[in-house]
Amino acid sequence: MKAAVEAISPVNLQAEWERVEVLAHCLLLSRSGQQPRDDVLKRLEKLQLQVDRLRQSKNSPWAKLPINGLTPLGMDVLACIAASEAQPKTGWLYQELQPANPQPFVTVALLQQLLALDYSELHHARQLTATGGEFRRLDLIEADQDSSFTPLRPGKKTLALLMDLPQIEEVPPGAYPVRQRASWDDLVLPPDRERVLREYLMWLRHRETVVDHWGGHAVGGPVALFSGSSGTGKTFAATVIANEMGWPLYRVDLARLVSKYIGETEKNIGKLFDAAHGREMVLQFDEVDALMSKRGEIKEARDRYANMEVSYLLARIEDHQGPCILTTNLRNQIDKAFSRRFQIVAEFPRPDRTARALLWQRMIPPHAPRADDLDIDFLAQAVNLTGGNIRNAGLHAAYLAAEDAKPISLAHAAIAVYRELAKDRPQLNKNDLGPLANYLPEAIYSSEAVQNG
Repeated sequence: MKAAVEAISPVNLQAEWERVEVLAHCLLLSRSGQQPRDDVLKRLEKLQLQVDRLRQSKNSPWAKLPINGLTPLGMDVLACIAASEAQPKTGWLYQELQPANPQPFVTVALLQQLLALDYSELHHARQLTATGGEFRRLDLIEADQDSSFTPLRPGKKTLALLMDLPQIEEVPPGAYPVRQRASWDDLVLPPDRERVLREYLMWLRHRETVVDHWGGHAVGGPVALFSGSSGTGKTFAATVIANEMGWPLYRVDLARLVSKYIGETEKNIGKLFDAAHGREMVLQFDEVDALMSKRGEIKEARDRYANMEVSYLLARIEDHQGPCILTTNLRNQIDKAFSRRFQIVAEFPRPDRTARALLWQRMIPPHAPRADDLDIDFLAQAVNLTGGNIRNAGLHAAYLAAEDAKPISLAHAAIAVYRELAKDRPQLNKNDLGPLANYLPEAIYSSEAVQNG
């Protein structure tokens, strides 16, 4: 049974965990004045060979960790930290080895003895595990403070990647996940704009070929700017790109990053990108025109700090090795000095009549009954709506029809469009619906007219 399980399992690190266990066992014997038996030493030697081969394998779980150039000592340190969770009996050995402060987790002091570290190796281990060190910065380990006797706990990310466990979603601070699913077939854009989006994907898919094999200049990102009025599909397009890559999409709430306290904004930005480092995800920054507008004269100290914050954010976006999509409704307000930072710029136009008809066709629930008078071409011609408007109106019309227990009709659509337009126009006139106004029930417009009057 065991052989069958191993045959279908991905490459695992069992040899790593067993090696740490044997090292802990040998240290325990040494402290009691005993020497490990020859068979134990031979087992340790065999495990060491297995570990060396495993670490060189292209399929090794070590390669999944979001850290470049992980040294053999770094792997040893992480293996010792994760071993008590991967193989709990090792945690019992750790407790015996630390009688003054029994913990099932290794400390730097115990690492020195387990791995027989010299001074320079111990210094390297401390650098990796200290606050601000690479392991702590990337959330690969957790610790309550910096001390040689502080327990070092493996991070959830480390356990998930090294033990091939389901990874709990860790949302980067200051962002929230976009759960929407979408494909190219759902996107309604002119062919030339869709081509620009597909070219953006090329930057993601062929980085290794262009940079590593062809010697191309390495840049961060790629960074894209999506511009267009609200509701034209910028976030929807970002969703298509994320889904095409099979990666999650996170929208960054800039309001949660910006602080009135000097230095806090940079700290928040740093936490966001540190959490995103090395992870397969798409970051979307909305309404960046407020940050990237043409810079004015510095009149007070706060203006200088604001410029520094923007510069720091843009530098982190540019250096981040992952896709960043910036959106704006006001492209003409963006300082042209920032243009060089974008690999792709895509303009999202308002949909024309043909595109609006396609959007109406898709946005009305596919299994909803439709009345004979529900003319999609007529709806597309009647009112110049964006894709976001049509999505909301199509759903609202469906709910109106469900309440009436009738098929969706032009009357339902007229009410839904009227409600959608009223969101932005407090003094909406019935004629703003164009020829669709003829299908708006009088009771709806009359009651609104009384309220507005």
